[in-house]
Amino acid sequence: MVWFRRDLRVHDLPTLTAAAADADTAVGVFVLDDQVARPGPRTDFFLGCLAALNESLDGRLLILHGDPEVELPRLVDEIGAGSVHISADFSPYGRRRDEAVETALGTTPLVRTGSPYAVAPGRVVKGDGTPYRVFSPYQRAWHEHGWRLPASSDATTLAWLDPTGMQGRQDVPRPAGKPLAPAGETAALDRWHDFLTDDLADYGTNRDRPDLDRTSRLSAYLKTGCLHPRTLLHDMRSRTDDGAAKFRSELCWREFYADVLHHRPDSAYIEFNEKFRRMPHDTGSDAQEAFRAWCEGRTGYPIVDAGMRQLAAEGWMHNRVRMIVASFLTKDLHLPWQWGARHFMDFLIDGDLASNQHGWQWVAGCGTDASPYFRVFNPTTQGEKFDPTGDYVRRWIPELRSVPGKKVHKPTGDRPGSYPEPIVDHAAERLDALDRYASIKE
Repeated sequence: MVWFRRDLRVHDLPTLTAAAADADTAVGVFVLDDQVARPGPRTDFFLGCLAALNESLDGRLLILHGDPEVELPRLVDEIGAGSVHISADFSPYGRRRDEAVETALGTTPLVRTGSPYAVAPGRVVKGDGTPYRVFSPYQRAWHEHGWRLPASSDATTLAWLDPTGMQGRQDVPRPAGKPLAPAGETAALDRWHDFLTDDLADYGTNRDRPDLDRTSRLSAYLKTGCLHPRTLLHDMRSRTDDGAAKFRSELCWREFYADVLHHRPDSAYIEFNEKFRRMPHDTGSDAQEAFRAWCEGRTGYPIVDAGMRQLAAEGWMHNRVRMIVASFLTKDLHLPWQWGARHFMDFLIDGDLASNQHGWQWVAGCGTDASPYFRVFNPTTQGEKFDPTGDYVRRWIPELRSVPGKKVHKPTGDRPGSYPEPIVDHAAERLDALDRYASIKE
């Protein structure tokens, strides 16, 4: 049995080659549990990827609904499977689920081969055996460790059993809405090859420009396992240009955060840096209204509002803008990073617990970053620097489309009546944020 989870592909999937070493024939199964089936844009995208996987297996993917701890042992008994093969899952929920399933399977082995990462969490440690807490030394160790070659697998690596008539079989669920990006392995590979050819060389300089839209847009495919980072690293093996170096670094950030979460699963919900658990935050009805304004893209700061409206419309936000809006929530509105992280996870189709939570903590200053809380992004100057023509703002804020050039980032005097005034004064709130940081330093 091959149990698919965060690996919705057939190429470069070592789980398949490991299963083929056990038997020529297998049943491919996906179990829809309540964690997977929650409605939202990420689920819609995931179900689109699941349907694409089913097509690549000629419609022979067995879909079950329920608790994997119950459904998988029952299926093993029904078909007489000798082993269950998976890619290892290092998320807190995934580890608990897999341990429970392994116990329920009894004498039938749960075989873990590979993971969603080029270097599995926990594999790279310091000389004394403790985990890295800072990115730069982790990145050096990650490069020195290296990664395996892509696995030689495809849909024909195993003969797939026809699941017709198997107990509990369901059709692949249809998304509640249209997926907000092309779904599946083929779409992922097409996007990667386009980026590799057209945009990778200039990635180092263009990645911070939301108006140019030159990022890879691969994060959702990496989240669902339609692509493996090892494939990307292998395809870039001969590239020494700055763009490829920066893209490797971004892949490493993803693996660093997965490693941090692996060692500190509590950091998904509370501050990695314990002293920040004493940080004073705003509360009450005014705080709730400020949060609603931030969520709805009506703070009066154009680059912030453009980002939040892009998130609502596309289920995705440019990474530079993610940092700007996160800084605004935590440093200008003085609200807990957990509020913003939860909102992102509700909307992002690439919502990955490790990357999302620790990205938020990086901005809030309470995570692993060596530069602490006093980094406060000025939303106006950030907009002027990274959206110099104002095209990104005008794309997402129709109220400001009549404001020319970079003046769109300071629409005072040209502010159309329907676009709100700033809900806070950034200069004053920056000083307030620094005072709050000073209060917890000792």
